[in-house]
Amino acid sequence: MDATNKILYKEESFAIIGACMKVHRSLGAGFLEAVYEEALEKEFQIQKIPFKRQVKLSLYYDKQLMKKQYRADFVCYDSIIIEIKAVSQIPVTFYTQLTNYLKCTNLELGMLINFGTPSLTYKRMINLKNSN
Repeated sequence: MDATNKILYKEESFAIIGACMKVHRSLGAGFLEAVYEEALEKEFQIQKIPFKRQVKLSLYYDKQLMKKQYRADFVCYDSIIIEIKAVSQIPVTFYTQLTNYLKCTNLELGMLINFGTPSLTYKRMINLKNSN
């Protein structure tokens, strides 16, 4: 397989999605985002997925640090931003939010996970600015 077909953080992504599916199977749709976040934290611990929760992300303007910060729901494996939602439909602004998180951290991969639908939905987003 050549580099253009390589899936970024394949095994890590698979583990994260598996944990999310377990939480969704257990709770179903209809809870607040904070409930899924807490349950997912517990599942990450059970599955030994390294994570940090509510990670502050620094913002820069013209290479100068700004006072305002973003806060990602999780950063797993010190490499993947996880943003969770609990909505019936994902608005474009949520994709933009994750794109901005990737830009300000220079991390390569983000995952938008939605627990608010009958089946778990997710999207992997790559920071094109930082990937080869």
